[in-house]
Amino acid sequence: MEFFNNVGGDSSKPSLFELIAQEQLRDLLQPALKYVLSVFAQRYPRYLLRIVNRYEEFYTFIMLFVERHYLRTHNASFAENFYGLKRRRRPLIEPERAKAAVGGVFEEEKLRDREIRRSLVLLVGIPYLRSKAQDYYEDLGGGIDPEILDENANSRHIRALTDQSFKGRCRRAFKAAYPWLNMSWELWLLAFDVAYLFDRTPFYRPWLSWVGVDLRRLGMDDYREAALIAQRNTNSPARSKSAFTLMRRFLLRSPRLLLDSLKVALPLAIFFVKFLEWWYSPSSPARSLMTSPLGPPVPPPKLLPSHPQGLQIDGAQYGQCPLCRGAIANATALPSGYVFCYRCAYEQVQKEGRCPVTFLPARLWELRKVLV
Repeated sequence: MEFFNNVGGDSSKPSLFELIAQEQLRDLLQPALKYVLSVFAQRYPRYLLRIVNRYEEFYTFIMLFVERHYLRTHNASFAENFYGLKRRRRPLIEPERAKAAVGGVFEEEKLRDREIRRSLVLLVGIPYLRSKAQDYYEDLGGGIDPEILDENANSRHIRALTDQSFKGRCRRAFKAAYPWLNMSWELWLLAFDVAYLFDRTPFYRPWLSWVGVDLRRLGMDDYREAALIAQRNTNSPARSKSAFTLMRRFLLRSPRLLLDSLKVALPLAIFFVKFLEWWYSPSSPARSLMTSPLGPPVPPPKLLPSHPQGLQIDGAQYGQCPLCRGAIANATALPSGYVFCYRCAYEQVQKEGRCPVTFLPARLWELRKVLV
């Protein structure tokens, strides 16, 4: 990476590898946070299940405040600031002092409200629309093997394929056009990456010209100015030293301190996510502790018979949820021993308070995840 830091005459211009790295970091934040919330939602479903079900909106709301803070404070998004980059309001004519300086700080280059609003639309709004479009495409059966869509699959996929109304035709048109649109989007971005790599354009993304900014490396002047601002905020004289004033100052500064601490908390969060993946993996010590090393393994108990008025599972196939008749997602066992999808089991127990097959009473805290 160091070899590419000084390629060309402009030493403040970031290399393509730095820009791709910060973009990959931004793309990894959403699935990492979703994985952590999903793990904790299995233990505290009453508080976190609704957030997991509306995760795209929750993540967009959080990132709106995070990106707005970093754009106003550091003239960069969270991922750009993490990799030592900043956004500069691009002048119509490049001044000579800006070309000669390494990371110089000029007032006319700082982001204004217009650039911040446009940056938020592209940093938060466009990823949200793309994630919703991908989810809708998958709901319509995109990327799913047609053999799964048999006559027993009571889902939106069958309706999307057979509905002859205007909405049905729009769904089928979207399902057919989305892969091509997505591929065209990726090729468009790849073309700009190649053009930026060979200095054919100053923007590695096409929409940066519409925002009116370009990306630069942070220099010594930028770090010095940030240190002076932090020292000024820390050593600011207090007019009153009462407990109420100190508490008020702490409450006003705590959101900013929390957002600035994300640069340190991010590596810890990534380590925590990797630890959870290892702990719940099939070869983790968590599974070895569940088996007794002494004596032969204990045989599983006999399956309880179904209630005469309960759900009949005679025709259910292996790996199929008896409630939704689909493939079991996040297998969860009730105290009766029957396994369902986690969402199906949670809704059934929350509504009825019993197993739908045996009618035995069940509580939400009695749901157990099945490791497969």
